[in-house]
Amino acid sequence: MIPNAFDYYSPTTVEETIGLLQKYGYEAKILAGGQSLLPMMKLRVAMPSVLVDINHIDDLHGWREENGYLRIGALTRHVDLENEQHLKESYPLLSKTAEWIADVPVRNRGTICGSLVHADPSSDWGAAMIALHADVEVIGPSGIRRVFIDDFFVDTFTASLEMDEIASAVLIPSPIGRVGARYMKLERKAGDFAIVGVALHVIKANDGTVLDSGIGLCACGDVPVRAKKAEEWLIGRPLDKETIKQASLLAQEDANPATDLRGSAEYKRDLVRVFVKRGLEEIADELR
Repeated sequence: MIPNAFDYYSPTTVEETIGLLQKYGYEAKILAGGQSLLPMMKLRVAMPSVLVDINHIDDLHGWREENGYLRIGALTRHVDLENEQHLKESYPLLSKTAEWIADVPVRNRGTICGSLVHADPSSDWGAAMIALHADVEVIGPSGIRRVFIDDFFVDTFTASLEMDEIASAVLIPSPIGRVGARYMKLERKAGDFAIVGVALHVIKANDGTVLDSGIGLCACGDVPVRAKKAEEWLIGRPLDKETIKQASLLAQEDANPATDLRGSAEYKRDLVRVFVKRGLEEIADELR
């Protein structure tokens, strides 16, 4: 199919972008990577009358460490995080997640904040950012606000953004200690949406116990889900066999997948258990 007719704008500042969103309201859609929006427009699932292309706003590109956070600009592409060597030691979950996203053309154009704003329950980045305890930086007419990632996902395909706001960056706390991470995903074919995906982020203290942990689940609810019980269980404990086994069982309790053509809810919950156990075992070996 062919998309509906639309007007096109290419602002060069955030202020100009906010002005356009205020003017056109819900008729406008932001174009960043376009890897979700453009297919929806082609099928006429989405029919905006105005496209606001933000790719020429320099302030939304790149990343930097500041004030105890890694700030990743909204226009950072998946491939940038997949290949950036400087981030792999302190933020290994970024590259481990990026390499699982769709295929090379999508990773070359798709953006991290675009994925988060799309708020797909099967979002790889949604699960990863939950595991990383990230915040989303939002800019609107009233200025800048920060939204904790758990609060950013309101419902399926619905993020905590007003019509005249944009997600300008994601902020990840800088870890203190040795870091281990895994992203594990089952898909029907390469590049497909997850049947279940699990993001694991562990910071190890000097005494060998877990200083901090994050476990994000995708395709396990109406929004990406935090396995909070398992996270809390890990804190202060060594990553030994019994700790890992119990964490994998607790992670199932926060998963609420739906039965569909990809599998039953029971099957998907068991995948959560298997992935958490396997991922934590690999992280324990790596950090030992």
